[in-house]
Amino acid sequence: MTPAFFPSCLALAALFALLAPQPVRAMLPQALDNWDVCSRHIDAAESILGLPPKILVAISLAESGRYSKERSATLAWPWTVMAEGRGRYLPSREAAIAEVRGLKARGVRNIDVGCMQINLMYHGEAFDDVEQAFDPAFNVAYAAKFLMDLRQKTNSWIRAVARYHSATPVHADRYRTKVLALWRQARTDAYKDQVAELQASRSAVQANRGAVSTSRSGRIQAGGAEGLRANRNGAIGGIAN
Repeated sequence: MTPAFFPSCLALAALFALLAPQPVRAMLPQALDNWDVCSRHIDAAESILGLPPKILVAISLAESGRYSKERSATLAWPWTVMAEGRGRYLPSREAAIAEVRGLKARGVRNIDVGCMQINLMYHGEAFDDVEQAFDPAFNVAYAAKFLMDLRQKTNSWIRAVARYHSATPVHADRYRTKVLALWRQARTDAYKDQVAELQASRSAVQANRGAVSTSRSGRIQAGGAEGLRANRNGAIGGIAN
């Protein structure tokens, strides 16, 4: 995340962080797999704030993306720490917090944390403490508001994405290219998922209609057979009389 410092962003993000996490958490299951934590909060933030679909997803993948063998996909990891030029994927929030405290104890200050890799040296004042910085709701909320402020400042989502990482052109351009590729892929994947869901829904409706049609046909045939028997019995009875 860019070291540019915007007091207005911090103030607005602090307010948003107080308001947003509650509805965001209300939309989420109480227990989430670590692989789902970032994406669920990011999806909720994009929806609440009306951000371009999947823009935060793409940034999160560039920032804290980690390959999951179970999912066969790269997903944002909530307990990611970047410092001293090296990324660290910790197994839990507690382990990540301990890692940051250890780094600070050694005098390291330039540390990125969480789903959206918020830099604690330049943006640490947005959080009450390290624990809150690792809270996915607050981490994502701050990143979303920061990106929105950059969009307002640059008048472009593309330039805002570049500035999210750095104000230095060479670093910003490289990052922008990476995120744009991830953004295109994320939108393509989302479209494919929507198509698959639509097809599954249509198949379910058709299957249901087929079942109803078969049931009706069976009842009609059964009713017809009963009618024929009744008519035949009546005719025979009439002859007997």
